Amino acid sequence: MAVLLALFSAFAYGLSDFVGGIVSRRASAWPVAVVGQLSATLCTVGVALTVPGSAGPTDLAWGVLAGVGSGTGTGFLYRGFASGRMGVVAPVSAVGAAVVPVLVGALGGERLSVVMWTGIVLAFPGIWLVSSTYESEALGPRPRASLAEGVFDGALAGLGFGVLFAALGQVPDSAGLWPLALAQAVSLPAVVVLALGLGASWVPRQRVAWWALAAGPLGASATAAFLLATQHGLLTVAGILASLYPASTVLLAALVLRERVHRAQGVGLGLCALAIALVVGG
Repeated sequence: MAVLLALFSAFAYGLSDFVGGIVSRRASAWPVAVVGQLSATLCTVGVALTVPGSAGPTDLAWGVLAGVGSGTGTGFLYRGFASGRMGVVAPVSAVGAAVVPVLVGALGGERLSVVMWTGIVLAFPGIWLVSSTYESEALGPRPRASLAEGVFDGALAGLGFGVLFAALGQVPDSAGLWPLALAQAVSLPAVVVLALGLGASWVPRQRVAWWALAAGPLGASATAAFLLATQHGLLTVAGILASLYPASTVLLAALVLRERVHRAQGVGLGLCALAIALVVGG
């Protein structure tokens, strides 16, 4: 059950990114992020009202930390994308999002078989390759500073998402969904503060930005599925499987937008599939 929930989380995250990416092509990235986070917060609060549970102060504190991580990850991810460094930011952030929960789970005493560890090790190059793009071929060479900034934004985005995953992994099932709802609520002002700090406008003045409301339920479902996966299984496994979300985004882009899957991405998809088989079979 935990494996299925983590894989569903990866698919829902990928679909949410796909929808948000389409909207961001027609509107500014920051308002799109704000609308998406607002929608996810409303959805999560609505569901939390119907789920029994009693969240203590520690559970809510983990929710706040998860929200800060989510907002930070989203902010630096969108800043990197807006600057045209997607080919650097995407793989760095995706791998970073996987590293943190794997380390936290391993340091927390989770024990995995050799087969499962082999799958986890293979997942990292798979995530990197499937997240890669060939923007440099289309846009020409970029200065070294741009590459360094892309790595910086990607690393901070990956750290933020990794903190989100690791913090949610500490919430017990007895807490219900209120820590998750709090995480979503905290992520909204975190994105706004980052936008203001970076001198960007976050107000959704363009009508097309409100289409990002559709990404909210997807993101909320993904985060909820991840929370449930950690409550029914190992954080290490849930973290690595949920971090495979770029694979579903690439597949959706190929099927819906007819975007070509490059050779490196194809190899990455194969490695991701092998990683899933090893983790599940181990």
